[in-house]
Amino acid sequence: MKLLLKPIQWLYILYAAIIFVGVMLLILPFIFLASFLGRIKGGNVIYYFLWFWSRTWFPAVGIFVKRIYKYDRKDKTPFIYVVNHSTYLDAALAVGVMRLPFRPLGKIEMQKIPLFGFIYKHAVVPVDRSDAKARSRSVRELIATIKEGVSILIFPEGTTNDTDKPLTPFHNGAFRIAIETQTALQPVLYLDCKDRLPRSKVARLNPGRCRIVYLPPVRVDGMTMEDLPALKQQVFDIMEKELLSYR
Repeated sequence: MKLLLKPIQWLYILYAAIIFVGVMLLILPFIFLASFLGRIKGGNVIYYFLWFWSRTWFPAVGIFVKRIYKYDRKDKTPFIYVVNHSTYLDAALAVGVMRLPFRPLGKIEMQKIPLFGFIYKHAVVPVDRSDAKARSRSVRELIATIKEGVSILIFPEGTTNDTDKPLTPFHNGAFRIAIETQTALQPVLYLDCKDRLPRSKVARLNPGRCRIVYLPPVRVDGMTMEDLPALKQQVFDIMEKELLSYR
């Protein structure tokens, strides 16, 4: 049976890749033009095209997104979204399901990918985790972005979670920025991305559902850096408990 299904799987992967690249090529000229509008305005415009790309590709390949709101947000003030990270599919999903405008923190290595790297360069705040000075520059850019009224998205685990645990330990960055800018954190859970793209192996991409859970924000009003460990643990516990409830 597996031998019979193998060709079907590869045809599906080929189809998904063609749609992925095709829509990207369609929006690339507009992204190129928007890149001349500046870091904030141009970046915001770029994200509306990426939103179109994400909203087109996912249903086209049979991945259907279900949103679960445990918090009905009505205000438009910037948030720091903290999201669990289990697969490369998370980034593609984010641009279609997070409230615009926002900017994610992303690995600088992704800029080297042909075609995609150009879009990536103008869509994220890149970080070189091997360079302390580069990490500091990225944090300053994220803070400046929030002050411009644009939300940011950070995967606090730092990299994809390849363990069987709901979460891996969080880094300090998101919580340090939250306290420094007095910006609320909103935990968001991506529940099924690992099932759709197991262990970030493209050859195992498959159709199905992707559930997104928007949790209530965690306020940081009046907190100082002394509160950072407790804040980080608080958010970790909230996300871990909710993830376990869906298993």
